Amino acid sequence: MMEVETLQQFVDQSKRIVFFGGAGVSTESGIPDFRSVDGLYHQQYDYPPETILSHSFFMQKPEEFYRFYKKKMLALDVKPNKAHEKLAELESTGKLTAIVTQNIDGLHQAAGSKVVYELHGSVHRNYCMKCGKFYDAHYVAEQDGVPKCSCGGMIKPDVVLYEEGLDQKTVSGAVEAISQADLLIIGGTSLAVYPAAGLVDYYRGKHLVLINKSATPMDRNADLLIQQPIGEVLSHISV
Repeated sequence: MMEVETLQQFVDQSKRIVFFGGAGVSTESGIPDFRSVDGLYHQQYDYPPETILSHSFFMQKPEEFYRFYKKKMLALDVKPNKAHEKLAELESTGKLTAIVTQNIDGLHQAAGSKVVYELHGSVHRNYCMKCGKFYDAHYVAEQDGVPKCSCGGMIKPDVVLYEEGLDQKTVSGAVEAISQADLLIIGGTSLAVYPAAGLVDYYRGKHLVLINKSATPMDRNADLLIQQPIGEVLSHISV
């Protein structure tokens, strides 16, 4: 495949690669994405997923929130796929300097990646809203109904819900990494979610690569456009 050969050349020429990814990176691990035809947003619930995953809904109807969250967002038995593994391998050689992800599943870290900016937080971090005590995802999954802290406070996942802002420290780190990269690979994202998608505007490097199965608003800006599953594409790259 010609596109993969070109991508290999870009990787070989680059010293500071940054990967910016979305839900499509994890679909090959069996986690459904949000916006595809069979994604979460096209399934039927008493409330739309956008409503359930909002801050105000979480505060007003935590039982209903957690019923949806545990069933649809907590995928604790999934494993990293070829895309996660290849990116971890690229980081271990020193070529890849950072991963910026919109995903909350922790699969990049599970594959061995160290520098991961999680724009939308992680299901693996959960905090008591009263005393701040930390709980892991397994604790949350195993509790009946709304998980409670030993102090009696309600536990909240460290994920960015609708109506909530992104963590500024995470955003700053991501912006710095993207602005210093000489190759930006964007993969598995429709680039429709803001402010996350806006971070790619900070890229000033040599080549922009876009790997996504469907069209995105950035397609015409890409030096290389590959409309294939990302795990399949990256598995052909040698480091």
